[in-house]
Amino acid sequence: MSEPRDELRNRAAGGRATSRKRTRVLSFEEDAARVRSDQLATEEPLEIRLFAGGRSKTLAVTMRTPGADFELVAGYLHGEGVVTDRRHLTRLRYCTDPELDAAQQYNVVSAELAAPALPDLPGLDRHSFTSSACGVCGRASIESLEASGCRAVPPGPEVPAEVLLRLPATLRASQGIFDSTGGLHAAGLFTTQGELVCLREDVGRHNAVDKVLGWALLEGRLPLPDHILMVSGRSSYEIVQKALVAGVPVICSVSAPSSLAVDVARRFGLTLVGFLRDRRFNVYAGADRLRARASVGDS
Repeated sequence: MSEPRDELRNRAAGGRATSRKRTRVLSFEEDAARVRSDQLATEEPLEIRLFAGGRSKTLAVTMRTPGADFELVAGYLHGEGVVTDRRHLTRLRYCTDPELDAAQQYNVVSAELAAPALPDLPGLDRHSFTSSACGVCGRASIESLEASGCRAVPPGPEVPAEVLLRLPATLRASQGIFDSTGGLHAAGLFTTQGELVCLREDVGRHNAVDKVLGWALLEGRLPLPDHILMVSGRSSYEIVQKALVAGVPVICSVSAPSSLAVDVARRFGLTLVGFLRDRRFNVYAGADRLRARASVGDS
């Protein structure tokens, strides 16, 4: 289906984009200043092209951190309903258009579909630039999710609160690029016992989620009824939507969820946890899946 995995691991070679770049900064400490070297998280455009039935079209251009690009594209296409199974993708490849320079060829991913023709995507056909921030990659409403076939997730599994309390430290300890740049979000897929299954980093929260869920799609692991999705930053509508489509019943974030994220979680039976840090968290939806050692009344 896709190029060898070593292709993804070796993107720093041959002029290809890397996940971090070095720069010079003027650093102030107290009343002294010095010039020093620093590292930045790379942000570059990724064009997503669809191929089917001998025709092609550009679906979207998003800003992302290079790396795990095939997973990002697979996760994006799955979250938006373009594909629902790994068999719907016959090939993922970087562009080899001779009109592009070597570096830009690795900023274009072509997704070849098994369908005999390009899908009719009136609500997705952007042909436009999108940023790495959330707010541009989801459908507009809960009603559209229902119309597209999304249904409430079944009850379970039960997750001990202590498992959730361990997730932030595990996520943070596994963020290799963040350690050197301080400028990336992370998404981690965990088992209900707290074991980290997959972690990806990106300048955009939703990109990191797409990479994780794209990995699961390409590995044939979807849906994910016995897993937890943990994200740095906040939980937006787009992130909850992507988790819903992938069948992930529990979503956690270190910051607050948006109001629409809470509405979606409650409508579709998801567990949504926010402010998961410093040995505490809030549950905004789906508290029935969580098991605490003890409970207290309202204060």
